[in-house]
Amino acid sequence: MTYRFFSPAPPKAASGLTAEVYRQLRAEFIGPVPTFQALSAVPEVLAATWALMREALLAGDVPRVDRELVASAVSRANRCRFCVDAHVMLLHALGEHELAEVIARGGTPPEPRHAELVAWAEASRSPVAVDWSSPYGPEVTGTLLAFHFINRIVSALLDPDLLPGGLQRSPVVRSVGGRLYARTAREPKEPGRSLPLLDAAATMAPAWAGDSPVGVAYASLRMVARQGGELLGAVARQTVTATVRWEDGRSPAQPREWAADLIRDVPGPDRVGTRIALLAAFAPSAIRPGDVALWRLSHPGDADLIRLVAYGAITATDHVAQALFPAQL
Repeated sequence: MTYRFFSPAPPKAASGLTAEVYRQLRAEFIGPVPTFQALSAVPEVLAATWALMREALLAGDVPRVDRELVASAVSRANRCRFCVDAHVMLLHALGEHELAEVIARGGTPPEPRHAELVAWAEASRSPVAVDWSSPYGPEVTGTLLAFHFINRIVSALLDPDLLPGGLQRSPVVRSVGGRLYARTAREPKEPGRSLPLLDAAATMAPAWAGDSPVGVAYASLRMVARQGGELLGAVARQTVTATVRWEDGRSPAQPREWAADLIRDVPGPDRVGTRIALLAAFAPSAIRPGDVALWRLSHPGDADLIRLVAYGAITATDHVAQALFPAQL
């Protein structure tokens, strides 16, 4: 696995909150995988991302297959090949071999209920345009929102191949890899165990989540990821939030040229940061080393790059979340 712009510290060097998150990842998932290691320089974002994924995707009584389908379909809509491959492999781990290969081929599941889930998840890329909302409970809705955020983090910070040489695109490798994780994937997870990792005192869970721990996890992620906006001035933040609202998830055909046009009226010192945040929201794989090199002239540490990408990612994710209650916009 190649990290695009930096190499995070190895898991054995982790301490404090990062080490606590890694312990839960080892116990309940498949260890501190690159998706989470990429966030380790900002432990509060790491913890909230893990908490949302855990409480939405892994814990509770909703069929895990349904949630893996949602994770895969959102990842497909967001063009995150890494995440599609990872969750196809997890469908194999759950014993859904034929369904996994349908998703891997970009097809529609044969069972109507599964097909409806996939269509709903893919439509969330442009939620206002299709008058999108959620008929599902907190775990399924939370899974969808978790992967809108995670897809953008992964596409910005990681190379797209899950395994060396793209081996995960072999059906045999996918099936064998899934079987290796079958026991962990099928073990029941108790809801709420990740919440002690969060500073949730100042957060208000969204209405769509009721009293589920998913709501606390989402509110915590929204709070800590939005703090990355403090790296930018007011005009830059307004440019990002307004663009997310009016573009409604539409993928720009030429993302770098598109972003360059949008930042013309942003004060000079904020232009490169605004470009990175906009690309993180819409086309994160289009962030280039040159963008990061310019950003590092004033923000040399990895943590500020992660915070900036997380800010763009949560702005796009929260646009989807707000579509659940359009009267509150």
